[in-house]
Amino acid sequence: MNDLDRARALFAEPGCTLALVKGEQIITSTERGIRPLMKLLAEKTDCSGWSAADLVVGRAAAFLYVLLGVKAVYAQVVSRLAEEVLRGHGIAIEAQTRVDRILSVAGGNCPMETAVEHCTDAEEAYAAIRCKLRELAAKP
Repeated sequence: MNDLDRARALFAEPGCTLALVKGEQIITSTERGIRPLMKLLAEKTDCSGWSAADLVVGRAAAFLYVLLGVKAVYAQVVSRLAEEVLRGHGIAIEAQTRVDRILSVAGGNCPMETAVEHCTDAEEAYAAIRCKLRELAAKP
């Protein structure tokens, strides 16, 4: 069983929203959205060469995976724009469902997707995501 298969198997466990695997090393999360990816980046976790299984991968998450250095991603749902970002950076992508855009749970476009809409590289996207998260946290 390869790392992506192992990540997918861990991801299938109840409550798991993200699983990353590299050899015997494993990281899992039950947090939703991009929070676990942002934590990994904030903690400067080296995920170079890891494989990930994720619930939803939009363009924002795709840019974060680029920064993390993963080699492969499985997503239950992936946007076509996220696929372009991942493939453009040599990251293998497998998905159960492909969609044109990621929507917010409240309806409308996902705010993270809107934040990175015009970004052309991962660093620029990371800055835009951090800005959007600060903006959302400041709202009453």
